[in-house]
Amino acid sequence: MPELRKDPVIGRWIIIATERAKRPQRMRTPDPVIAPIEDCPFCPGHEGDTPHEVLSYREKGSEGDHAGWWTRVVPNKFPALQGGEASVKRVGMGMYDMVSGVGAHEVVIETPNHFESLADSDVRQVEEVLWAYRDRILELKRDERLEYILIFKNHGIEAGASLDHPHSQIIGLPIVPKRVQEEVDGARKYWEWKERCVFCDILHQEETERERIVHENDSFVAVLPYASRFPYETWILPRKHSLHFHDIQKNEVHDLAETLHGILSKLKDVLDDPPYNFIIHTAPLKAPNDTRFHWHIEIIPKLTRIAGFEWGTGFYINPLPPEQAARFLTEGDATGAEVEAEEPTATNIVAIKAPDSQARHA
Repeated sequence: MPELRKDPVIGRWIIIATERAKRPQRMRTPDPVIAPIEDCPFCPGHEGDTPHEVLSYREKGSEGDHAGWWTRVVPNKFPALQGGEASVKRVGMGMYDMVSGVGAHEVVIETPNHFESLADSDVRQVEEVLWAYRDRILELKRDERLEYILIFKNHGIEAGASLDHPHSQIIGLPIVPKRVQEEVDGARKYWEWKERCVFCDILHQEETERERIVHENDSFVAVLPYASRFPYETWILPRKHSLHFHDIQKNEVHDLAETLHGILSKLKDVLDDPPYNFIIHTAPLKAPNDTRFHWHIEIIPKLTRIAGFEWGTGFYINPLPPEQAARFLTEGDATGAEVEAEEPTATNIVAIKAPDSQARHA
C-alpha cells in the first residue's frame, strides 16, 4: 500500500509508491514516430494488456475491453495510489504524519491512433477526451474518501511521459494538495481584500490590455500570465466564474476543446512540438459553495530546466517576457525567440524555435 508522508516544515505531502518503480520505460527517444508500437498496451488489439476499462466511448455494438473505441479509460497498472475498499488511515508517528495511500489512479487513452496527439486530433476528438475527464470525476467524487481529483497530461519524455501513445491521467487523492490549497487561500484573501474574484479580475485586465491573450472564444480566454514562470506558460480561463471543472456545460466543452486544441497546435507549430504538461486546477471536491476559486487549466512547455537557484529560493527566472512570447504564438513565428539566461541563474533555454470519431454527446 502506498503512503502519503507529510513534510513537517512546510506541510508538503510526499507519496511513497514503490509500484511506480516497475513502470516500463519504453520512450527512449523524444521522437515518438520512431518508437516501437508492436507491444504498445494502449493501441487497439492490446486491450488485454491493460486493466479492465472503467469507461469507453466506442462503436455501437462493440464489446468492452476490445477494439472499436475512440477514447478509453483504464486503471493505471502502476498506480501512485490504490483503490479498493480500505479506509483512509491517518497515523501520527512521533512528530511525523502519515496517511494511507488510498485513492484512484486512472489513465485516459485519448485516441486509438498511436501517433495522433491532441494537437493533431480534430476538435471533436478533444471534446471526447474532455467528456471522459468530466464523466470520471463525477463517478470518482462519489467516493467519500477522496478530497481532490487531479487531471494532468505529460507530453514527451522530458515532461515525464513513460509511454508515447497519447494519454493523460486522473488521480483521486485523500488530501487536498498543498499547491491547490495555496491557490484557494490566495483567491480567498484577494476576495476578502477587494470583494472580487482574482481570476475574474485577471480576465478583465487581460481583455483590457490585450498584450498577452493568445486565443479566445465565447467561453474561454487563453493568456500568458503576467508573472509567467516559464516561457510560453499559458492559462486557459473560463469567462464564467465556476468552482469545479466537472460543472462544465455542453457548449463550454466544445469551446474548451477548441481553445485547448488551438493552443496545443500553436505550440506544436511554433515551437516544433515541445514536451509539455497541462494540469486542470479545480476546487477541492468538498469545497463550500462560497469558496472564492475559479477553475482553470495551466499549460507548461518544458523549455527550461529547474536548477539550483529555483530549488534554493522558490523563485523562477523566465528569460522570455510573456508579452513577447504571446506575439510569437499569435504571429506563428518564434524566429529570434532564443534567449540566453543571465547570471545568477543556472536555468538555460533548452529549445525555443520556430479520423472522424462518432459523436457520443451529440
